Amino acid sequence: MGLRCDAGPQRGVGHLVRSLALGEELLARGAAVEVFGAVAGVDWAAGQLAARGIPLRPGPDTPHGLVAAARRHALDAVVLDSYELDPAGAGALRAAGVLTLAIVDGDTRGQDADLYLDQNFGTDLVVPAGRLLAGSAYALLRDSVLAARPAAARPAMQVDRPTVLAFFGGTDAAGAAPLLTEVLLATGRPMDLTVVAGRPETADRLARLTPGPGQAVLPVPPTDALPALIAGADLVVSAAGTSVWELCCLAAPSALVCVVDNQRESYRRVVAAGLAAGLGELPALTASGTTGQATRATAAHTLDELLTSGERRAALSARARTAVDGRGRARVVDAVLDALHRQRLPVVRAVRPPARRW
Repeated sequence: MGLRCDAGPQRGVGHLVRSLALGEELLARGAAVEVFGAVAGVDWAAGQLAARGIPLRPGPDTPHGLVAAARRHALDAVVLDSYELDPAGAGALRAAGVLTLAIVDGDTRGQDADLYLDQNFGTDLVVPAGRLLAGSAYALLRDSVLAARPAAARPAMQVDRPTVLAFFGGTDAAGAAPLLTEVLLATGRPMDLTVVAGRPETADRLARLTPGPGQAVLPVPPTDALPALIAGADLVVSAAGTSVWELCCLAAPSALVCVVDNQRESYRRVVAAGLAAGLGELPALTASGTTGQATRATAAHTLDELLTSGERRAALSARARTAVDGRGRARVVDAVLDALHRQRLPVVRAVRPPARRW
């Protein structure tokens, strides 16, 4: 099985993380897995592949290159997870007899795949009949997340000094961490705040902030221990990307920020369903003047309510845990294996019986 995705300081690591979850499930079933793509400038991401013994190959970018790589490595199936690849690649692989699964987020980009996966909550994507794996029931989650899933949602507890975790993707390409840290501190509430700093300059900015009384800020680099940090936090503040499904699986009371445009629809649906609280969109939060001030004040008010209300956090936890059961990647692999089985069935041609003579 080939997984075609990229990761980097500007791209982030979301595509790689969900492909990695799929790879773990395939490895557990005895399949061979290879990743094709560029993983540059993100040591943590490259280490995730190495730790699992998954080879990293150069990523072909053209339809011809994808087909050539599939033939060279004898791939039965290829998973495409990219916003940048030529959409014709899926159809070229299909025409070459290679089963193709396209992981998408609300838009197929014209790809002609055997299967489509849109794991976003309440997706309304339209594809040819029988090809779509839709919704959070198919959320792709890593082993470390599944191992940390709690047996029940969080209880309603009042905490004098909450433990808060803030992270915004593997690289925080949009630079959201310093701003949201300031908004959290602006509540004036005591807290032990751990912030994942995706880049050295982010850590430097965080170190220059001055916490208030009873507040402590600890910047940490991207870490394999993120699921454990999520499980141990009273409140998590995060971007509204692929990490949302990890937060739901771990029953984490969460507040989300829409960091980039392609998160907007999923962010709105998740917040409307009460799976997480909404803090708004990053451009509005960073805006200057009275508009930006008002948006930041509203976000701080939302965070203040979450920090002080155990009941509110517990309600978010319960709804989030119900939305994602942790079995999504198994369902996806089942669908891929079933499609491969059907693809390999011999074609039975109907034989017309001889005409009867009367």
